[in-house]
Amino acid sequence: MAKLKGLGRGLDALFAENEDDAAVRGIRLNDIEPNPDQPRRSFDEEALAELAESIRENGIITPLSVRRRGDRYEIIAGERRWRAARMAGLREVPALVLEADDTAAYRMALVENLQREDLDPIEEAEGYQRLMRLGGLTQEQAAQQVGRSRPAVANAVRLLALPESVREMLRRRELSPGHARALLSLGKAADMEAAARTAAERRLSVRETERLCAEWGKAKKARQPKPDLYVRELEHEMSAATGRRVSIAAGRKKGRITLEYFGNEDLERICEALKKISKA
Repeated sequence: MAKLKGLGRGLDALFAENEDDAAVRGIRLNDIEPNPDQPRRSFDEEALAELAESIRENGIITPLSVRRRGDRYEIIAGERRWRAARMAGLREVPALVLEADDTAAYRMALVENLQREDLDPIEEAEGYQRLMRLGGLTQEQAAQQVGRSRPAVANAVRLLALPESVREMLRRRELSPGHARALLSLGKAADMEAAARTAAERRLSVRETERLCAEWGKAKKARQPKPDLYVRELEHEMSAATGRRVSIAAGRKKGRITLEYFGNEDLERICEALKKISKA
């Protein structure tokens, strides 16, 4: 069984490093199961049907990569080929069996999807975030491991501060990441949602959306008391550092911090961090 090594140079380097340690083997489809933590969540049925037809005619050119899970195998990379092979009626597929812990397996799946440009912007952002959590990595370290720049990873993770309705527009490709980053400047979920609908309905360019948000912000400032610039800067820094939407309501003697979280596991991590603060 091949051991999984570093992925900083991409999948080609990975297989080149392991080609002396393992050989491709045929594995029954019924013995393979998908990874529940696969970064890619959506699969186009029409494209799958086309791939299935190609597989019927030519077979699977690129083997799947899998790891053992008891007496079965879990997909590391190649779930789309696995799905299409099932549609094509294959009973067996070629696969390379690798040794990989959860972090390494997730990293490889993420790299493959990034290289194939299979992820929507939110899947990509969630992928970086999960990789950082699994491996306890900084944005810089995560960027090195997937062959991206730190600003690219940081900009992607920022998208997770968007309200869910706007994230869904990104998933459907109704807005681009450039549109979304412009919307983030508005700060509040309701404003971002309203501006996103306007941008989508009018089919605004990124530049036009930036101008819309700037005008929106100016109009709102004219209606409201001038915000505490120090507090707003802290909100921005915390949102950028955590990949979560952070809001601070400051009072004369006390205030309130509202921090977004993603699921029970993320909530537990935040609670553990707060416990450490209380003990300091």
